[in-house]
Amino acid sequence: MAISKTVPIFAGSITPAIMNNNLPNLRMMVRAALFTVLIIIGAYVSLPIGEVPVVLSDFFVMLGALILGWPWGAVSAGMYLLLGAIGLPVFAGGTGGLQSFYGPTGGYLAGFGVASVIIGVVTNGRNSWRADAIGLVSGSIAVFALGIAWLMFKLNLSLQAALAAGLLPFIPFNIVKMMLAASVAHWVRTYPLMKKYPAD
Repeated sequence: MAISKTVPIFAGSITPAIMNNNLPNLRMMVRAALFTVLIIIGAYVSLPIGEVPVVLSDFFVMLGALILGWPWGAVSAGMYLLLGAIGLPVFAGGTGGLQSFYGPTGGYLAGFGVASVIIGVVTNGRNSWRADAIGLVSGSIAVFALGIAWLMFKLNLSLQAALAAGLLPFIPFNIVKMMLAASVAHWVRTYPLMKKYPAD
């Protein structure tokens, strides 16, 4: 009888602790899902300038990785890629499905996932301009490296032609996106609820 009386008491005392331990993860999952939605919206803001359009989805990939850090920034980008892979029209131009990964922009899509990991690991929520710059530049290099390599393979382009089609026109846009992402992230991370590390 004594055991049966203590079990409810024990269960009642441990349940709030479990809920409190899971609350941070639940909060981060919600934030990651929010950035997934923003990435999808960004894909619909598109400026076609050739085989590879200018979109805002990569801006939100960068911003999510800066604000959420590792691994949640990668989770948001991963959910976006997964939704597109199963056929939802979440990619640029309202496209979706596995065929999108085999199209000319497939390398850039893969680069989104890689960049979110790189940026998240380098910055990991730190409110540091230096870490942001290193992470953003490294992540962008990964995106363009994979994108250009895939363009060369898919369209049988020379390196020079692939650079002309898949890199040079995007440099000014990408610089603006990186500067804006770093500025917004630095501002957001000053709030106590978002703060993970002190600014430096």
